[in-house]
Amino acid sequence: MPRAEALDARTLALVRFAAAIAEGDEQELLARVDELLAAATPVPWVEELLLQSLLMVGYPRTLVATALWRKAGGVPAPTSDPDADYKRVAEWRRRGEATCATVYGDHYRKLRENVAALHPALDAWMVAEGYGRTLSRPGLDLPLRELCVVAQTAVLDTPRQLHSHLRGALNAGASVEDVDAALAAVHPLLTAAHWRRVRDLWSEVRGAGSAAD
Repeated sequence: MPRAEALDARTLALVRFAAAIAEGDEQELLARVDELLAAATPVPWVEELLLQSLLMVGYPRTLVATALWRKAGGVPAPTSDPDADYKRVAEWRRRGEATCATVYGDHYRKLRENVAALHPALDAWMVAEGYGRTLSRPGLDLPLRELCVVAQTAVLDTPRQLHSHLRGALNAGASVEDVDAALAAVHPLLTAAHWRRVRDLWSEVRGAGSAAD
């Protein structure tokens, strides 16, 4: 059985909430909100996780999770967002390029080429909107953002994206033990077959043979 002890209670609660957002079950989300409150997870962390979840799970599940956080967590919405000014697109692009390059490391150029080959708008949006406007916001550091992305792509069963962000978490500064713990947090939400796929993919990324149960 995988273990999650490498993460402190606040971080573990956030990663579990990330996984619950991807799963979309309201009872699981409510349980995870309770865990966030019990662990005293910083409100800015949760707010940033909710915003970045839009990239992974779309509006429907992000809106449901945010509504439950507001109601069950008793946390009011901010009255404004200083980072929402569309005049800052050039800044979003600059910081998006830097963040994306950190996450993808040596694979960054190839990623940009591959995505642009699909559609130039996808490449532009990925960098400016995804990595710049969203994942480079203050309030949550990049290693923790990547652990949350790992949790969500594992639940969503998107192996190519999971593979990229398992590497990305390490590139961003998360430890192997951190990623182990993030995957352990996701494990209860997965079927046995799904868990084996996730475990084997992580083993491939680590280059360490078969991951232990």
